[in-house]
Amino acid sequence: MNEEQKKIWVTGASSGIGKAVALRFAKEGWKVAVSARRVEILDELSKNQNIFSYPLDVSNKDKVIEVFNKIKTDFNEVDLCIFSSGIYERQLEKQINIENIRKTFEINYFGVVNCVKSVEDYFKNKKKGHIAIVSSPVGYRGLPKSTGYTPSKAALNNFTQGIFFDFKKYDVKVTLISPGFIKTQLTDKNDFPMPFLRSVDYAADKIYDGINKNKFEIIFPPQIAFMYWLFRILPNKIYNFLITKFVNR
Repeated sequence: MNEEQKKIWVTGASSGIGKAVALRFAKEGWKVAVSARRVEILDELSKNQNIFSYPLDVSNKDKVIEVFNKIKTDFNEVDLCIFSSGIYERQLEKQINIENIRKTFEINYFGVVNCVKSVEDYFKNKKKGHIAIVSSPVGYRGLPKSTGYTPSKAALNNFTQGIFFDFKKYDVKVTLISPGFIKTQLTDKNDFPMPFLRSVDYAADKIYDGINKNKFEIIFPPQIAFMYWLFRILPNKIYNFLITKFVNR
């Protein structure tokens, strides 16, 4: 094993941004552990000489710990974790569907928390490392017809901001990744226009570059970054008026 080779763990790696990120880091020579529920896709990914399959359901906290311990043993060291597991059920988001909301939080929020918890002591004890969490700009303000996804991302944004301070004391970096509309299986469910839609390869490039620059927040594309910066500072009265006008178009 090449001890100088950097090592990364990517969850949600069976499709979309997670898969593209795993391939991007592998292309750069990193040794990549990939996790997701779909074993057959992970096995296909692991045909790449730098990618290794570790199937996982992130909602199972005991299994998350078990898998990370296996990665530590196999890799000897882990430098970076990118946690990108997430689900989105567009049709079930249009009304208050309690079961869907609970399921969405279980994966999008608690699944990520399970992963961060599994690596917490490891990174704090060695006093270095990097944790990156894939959230979404929609987590900054409430949106219509998004009763589970948007709130789960809002919780994730606050969680990531909070642990930034907790891990900083141990020289462990934390990054919040907020992609705009990226063409994936999740966004293919949308039945509305998606401004500034980009490819997963574009997203992977932006994430790779942002991680190497040690940014706290990686938000892209620039148009989305500006739009959500504006949304965040608008008074509720103006924001609510604008979103209502857009929805009623």
